[in-house]
Amino acid sequence: MKEQANLNYINSLSGGDKSFEIKLISIIKKEFKIEKNIYYDNIKSEKLKLCSENVHKIKHKISILGLEKSYKIAEQHENNLREGNSALQDKFSDILNNVTNYVNKL
Repeated sequence: MKEQANLNYINSLSGGDKSFEIKLISIIKKEFKIEKNIYYDNIKSEKLKLCSENVHKIKHKISILGLEKSYKIAEQHENNLREGNSALQDKFSDILNNVTNYVNKL
């Protein structure tokens, strides 16, 4: 079963301030889309060190959306990429698809 993203962390940060929640979600949606596209461009170009930097930025959004298992995979993928290993690429792509589907519904 696929891990389900949620807004629990954002809700706890906001203390009930809906405008803050909306602003934070908007930033996550905008940045995630850009960072994901840059990541895929770097994967295509086999720029694995740059990919590790992209994953580093993306994994924080994964964490904010409550995806603990996905965060651990992203962390391992980031470390692997730094060493020139892209073995977790497919798993990470699944995570990106999961996050994309979730944020598109927000």
